[in-house]
Formats: sequence, structure tokens, C-alpha cells
Amino acid sequence: MKKLNITIQLEMSVPDDWDLAETSDGGQVISLPNGQFLDLAIEPLFANDPEETWSSTEDEDTLNDILDMVESEEVTYTFVTH
Repeated sequence: MKKLNITIQLEMSVPDDWDLAETSDGGQVISLPNGQFLDLAIEPLFANDPEETWSSTEDEDTLNDILDMVESEEVTYTFVTH
């Protein structure tokens, strides 16, 4: 088996009423105004043709097999103020 490192960085324009919340293990998630929380993390997407529509899998075993390969994940959220 070989290692694959993937770095994900997103820049988004979000509503002013979104905020950050810390989880019990010291991670961060986004607090939404409707009482929900949002975590942007890896979600495997699949396609039969790389030029066509990509979607998540309905097969839980396939999803779990992919997610079990992830040894660590780090997501950092920062609001940029000007």
C-alpha cells in the first residue's frame, strides 16, 4: 500500500450570521443560524466518466472502505475580515 496526501483548502463567501464552534475534541465546525452545524470534510465522489456528473455512493460498504483508508484529517476554519 502507498501513501496519498491530499490537502483541501476552500475559500467561500458565507452569510454574516455563520459562526465557528469548537467541538469537545478541539476541532472546529461552522455554526449555522438555524441551530445546525456544518462540517466540510472529505466525501468520496464517484463517476463512470470523469466528464459527467459526480455523486456520492449509495453503497455503504464502498463508502466505509474509502473512509477507513483515511488515517487523519485536519480542517481549519478562519474568517477573513478586512
